[in-house]
Amino acid sequence: MAIKVHGQPLSASVQRVLLCLAEKGLEYELVLVDFATGQHKKEPFISINPFGQIPGFEDGDLTLFESRAITKYISHAYADKGTPLIAEDPKKQAIIGVWLEVEALKFDAAGQKLSSEILIKPMLGMTTDEAAVEQFEGELVKVLDVYEARLAKSKYLAGDDYSLADLHHVPIISSLFTTKVKAVFEEHPHVSAWCADLLARPAWQKVLEGIKF
Repeated sequence: MAIKVHGQPLSASVQRVLLCLAEKGLEYELVLVDFATGQHKKEPFISINPFGQIPGFEDGDLTLFESRAITKYISHAYADKGTPLIAEDPKKQAIIGVWLEVEALKFDAAGQKLSSEILIKPMLGMTTDEAAVEQFEGELVKVLDVYEARLAKSKYLAGDDYSLADLHHVPIISSLFTTKVKAVFEEHPHVSAWCADLLARPAWQKVLEGIKF
């Protein structure tokens, strides 16, 4: 049975899953969820994610939600396909695990809020809270200071090989690079080079092609 991803392709969480599938070279069906009609709060979607949030994911008889849980499943279940995103060595995998946590708890905490304030609110006809932007930008700078020191020692966050830890950052980096916050990344030369590498990957370019309307 085919892999199905339920959601909207402009969602960073959905893009995270689509990017993982692209890195693995896996075929899938994108099932659009219509927020305007409340499909995300109704059956059949609510049976996939009882919290009514995208993405939802199906692989045969397996259903999952939460984008990072989905990408971890894909990385393990299809370890022999496409780009290796996890490590067999437990110590290397532990380092990947550390940076996966950092992305979710530190980077995304600031990055997602910035994206919401600068990009999402205006799309919804709401006013950007500039004080909040300043606060979250300051939080992001602190995270990127740590990344700068780390990336001065290795090409990618978990070492010299691209991994799931890097992949998880891509959608938010891509969206923030369309805003004034791009300058914050560019102030960190190693971070800037890392971002350029991530955004140029063929798998991400394939995802971007797929979400153009």
